[in-house]
Order: sequence, then C-alpha cells, then structure tokens
Amino acid sequence: MKLGELISGIRLRRPAPSGLADLDVAGLEYDSRRVRQGYLFFAFPGSRADGRDFARAALERGAVAVASESAAPAGLESRWIEVDHGRHALARAARLFFGNPDEQVALTGITGTNGKTTTGFLIDSVLRAAGMTTALVGTIEYHLAGRVLPAVNTTPESLDLIRMLAELRAEGGTHATMEVSSHALELGRVYGLRFHTAVFTNLTRDHLDFHGTMEAYFAAKQKLFQGAGAEPPAFAVLNRDDSYARTIETGSATEVLSYGLGQDADVRALHIASGSQRLRFDVQYAKQRFTVESSLIGKINVYNILAACGAAISYRLDPDVIARGIAALKAVPGRFERVDEGQPFTVVVDYAHTPDALQNVISVARGLNPKRVITLFGCGGDRDRTKRPLMGQVAAELSDLVVLTSDNPRSEDPLAIMNDALVGIRRVDKPHIVEPDRAAAIARALNEAREGDLVILAGKGHETYQILQDKTIAFDDRVVAREVLRGYGYRLAG
Repeated sequence: MKLGELISGIRLRRPAPSGLADLDVAGLEYDSRRVRQGYLFFAFPGSRADGRDFARAALERGAVAVASESAAPAGLESRWIEVDHGRHALARAARLFFGNPDEQVALTGITGTNGKTTTGFLIDSVLRAAGMTTALVGTIEYHLAGRVLPAVNTTPESLDLIRMLAELRAEGGTHATMEVSSHALELGRVYGLRFHTAVFTNLTRDHLDFHGTMEAYFAAKQKLFQGAGAEPPAFAVLNRDDSYARTIETGSATEVLSYGLGQDADVRALHIASGSQRLRFDVQYAKQRFTVESSLIGKINVYNILAACGAAISYRLDPDVIARGIAALKAVPGRFERVDEGQPFTVVVDYAHTPDALQNVISVARGLNPKRVITLFGCGGDRDRTKRPLMGQVAAELSDLVVLTSDNPRSEDPLAIMNDALVGIRRVDKPHIVEPDRAAAIARALNEAREGDLVILAGKGHETYQILQDKTIAFDDRVVAREVLRGYGYRLAG
C-alpha cells in the first residue's frame, strides 16, 4: 500500500514531506524493535519514554517514515509526518492497512470497573456454544480462534487489536469480545473501531491516579457508547441497577437493553438460588423466560450473567444456546478461584482490588455461611491512594480477621502503602495482622484458619508476578497458598 493512501484519512498538522506519498508501506509498528524494511513507524509521547527517542533506530532498521504528533528532531524532517493525534492516526492507518476487519467481525466491548473479565469469558462461551469461531481480549489472556495468547494490556494498542481481528477473520472467525478499559478509551487505543455491542457493568472508585476525578473516569467510559471515532454501537447493554449506567448517553440509533434485578430492567433475574457450588435463576426478557445454571456463584455473578445474556440477545441467539454457553464456563482464573488441598477450611483467590470489588467478594464469601471470614489484601503502588483506607475499612467491617500485606508496590515504599490502608482498618474494632512479606502473610492467614472458615487472598487473582521497586518477581497467590497448605500437612488424595 502506498504511504499517501495510508495517511489519506489522517489529520495532519502540516503537509507530509514531498516524495513520501509514493513510497510502499510493508507494515506498521509502534515499537522500534519490531520495525522491518518498509514499515511506517508511529512514535508516541509517553510518561516514561518518548517514541521520538527511538525514531532514528526505527529508520535505521528500514522504516520508510515516522508518524508522530510531536515535531521532528533535527535532521529527520524529510522522513517525518506530523499528525494531529498519534494513536488516532495509528488506529486509522491500521484499519485501512488490514482491510477494516472490524466490519467483518462483530465486536463486543465491555467497560466498567468490576466484572469485565468474567462477563467477557461468559459472552465468549455463549458465542462458542452457538458454533462461532471467536476471539477474546482481556486482562487475563487473549484467545484467538482456540489459541491462548499472553495478555500485555487489558486493551492492547489498536494495531495489535486490529491485527488480531484480521487474523481471526482469516481463520473464519466471526465474533470478538474485548474488555475496554478507561485508559484505552482515553488514550485512543480503540479509536475508530466499529462495535456491534457495548456493555457497561458498573462504575466504582478506581484509576483516579490517571483520571483525577470520578467525572473524568465516567467520561472516558462514556466514549465507548458514543462511538469513540466511529459510529455508535448498534446495541448498548446497560446495568439498570448502577447509577452511572442510568446516565449513559447512547447514539440515537443504538438499541438499549438494560439488565438488573428490578422489574424495570429489560433482562432480569428471577428466582435466584445461589449455593456453595452452583448458581441458578430464571432470565426474563420480553415474553421469553429461560433458566440458567452456572458454577460461578454469588450476586455479582448474577449481574455478570445477565450482562452476557443481554449481549447474546443483541446477537439474536436462542435461549437454549445462551443457557448452554453459560453452563459451559466452569471458572474464570483468579476470580473466586478455590485452592483445595483437602484442608478443612475454604481458600479462594480473587482479583478484587477496589473497595467495591472487595465488598463483593467478601459478600459472596459470607453467603456461603462460613464460621469466619479471613481476608488478606494489599494495595497497589503508583495507583489511586485515596482508595486504600476505603479498602481497609471494607475489609475490617465485613471480615472477622484482616491480614494486611503488600500487593504490587512498584516504586512506592510498601510500608507507606500499608499505612494508608491501615487508617481504614483502624476505623473498625476488628482483629488484624500486618505483614509486608506477601508469602509470609499468606502463611499467617492460612495458619489462623480453622475448620469451617473461609480465607480470601485478594488483590492479585490470576497474576503470576509481583512488581517491586527494582524488579518483578514470580509470585502467584494460588501457588504460594498450595505450597503453604502442603507444608502444613494437607494434600489431596491421588
């Protein structure tokens, strides 16, 4: 493809240098290390690194030109295309280069604070139950036509996403489901993509280190329903029981499907029965009623399943297919995931890392009627500090014993992070243990457990690493818990 054709729909701050338009472009890239001969390199400004610093290296590796919203460094003016918005430019160029795969693949986007991952797994399971070849993009991992790929970001850069959609299309795929983070919406990673269905789960306090205010956080989420550079989605599936969802402005042609527990919801749950192993309820939509059963338990998963049902309805799938797909999903990694070594108490690992998510997971635990709930948690460094005391207070109010430890401290002092959370714990007269070493904290939490108790290891969920100030180490709550339990003499037979 000629470079002139590729940038024809991109807003430029000044005309491209003469002679570039007729050059052939063999590929696109935003990482200079992956540039090959004939590529167009996109240089983004960043908080930690400026893409312009790698422009010369990209050109030396064979890039035909550099596109950036920043001015050209001295000596590179003849190979520099100054665009109005770097990520918007990359998204438009990638869609054109790969033949607009989002027009042939039906795309479902899920946004909100909590529940995105589980809802995504559920929707993908339903689509596969309908016989579709699918892709799933999210926090835990990416799935592409049956293959599992490591997840780099919850929402990848537009180039990576569009490349995946093109590959899915080439393999006969028809549907893709993806988590759409507020960061991705604000930065333009999904700019110009055409979504068939957009799902909103809920909005609670998170990411204020990036957005600054809840208003700005919500405004970023809102972009998904207004099109984010494309036409608004054909369908919006909104949580009727969430106050923010009720204020979302959708496109005039968008068909809205609300879900919830009240009678005013389009898709609602009736006759909910949730035990320690199964969740069962009836789904009411228009004049249809059908029963769903799931191994995912608790009230929060009623909402996640209803959201998935709403998305499935937007694709006109039959109720029996929806029910079969929901039942087929046995578990989601790191979401109330049990660790069982035959011990006389329950141990679960969960990704809960916001006050609302922590409240939800402890509420699910309480619904199982344990003798005591022991909650271990920590707070991430270089993230919203204001939620730390709130998490501490929630854990103390709802648990019988709290174990405060470290999560991913990043560049911050772990003890300083823990002190912020301790403020909230001390607002409640509840026993607590403070142990900065997460492995030691897990051992102490499990040592405190007695028959009939339930231990929650919260915050990291599916993660297999811990980010420290100077390094990233291998660390998996599930592995550590299993090793500790075996060290205490527990072991499953066989």
